[in-house]
Amino acid sequence: MRKYTKMNNKKYNKLIEEKKKKKISLKNSKLLDKELEKRYCRCIKKLKQTKKTKKTKKTKKTKGSEYPICLTSVYINRKFAVPKDIKKKCKK
Repeated sequence: MRKYTKMNNKKYNKLIEEKKKKKISLKNSKLLDKELEKRYCRCIKKLKQTKKTKKTKKTKKTKGSEYPICLTSVYINRKFAVPKDIKKKCKK
């Protein structure tokens, strides 16, 4: 299994700008999609981990709330279309 290698921020921001302008190549588009997926899954794992360490009554009521939070921060704020079944890809 490969270790997560983070793309540098300069290249990541460049790819986001290209996608917003719709002048991105197919290779770069796939690269950006993989990076967004990695960031989404990492966000979910972090939020789940913090919920396990904080045992309060509020965390029981907000079970599963990490999915819309991360979805908003990774895809919706950048005005990108959300891929189908993105939640299933993170459950590996």
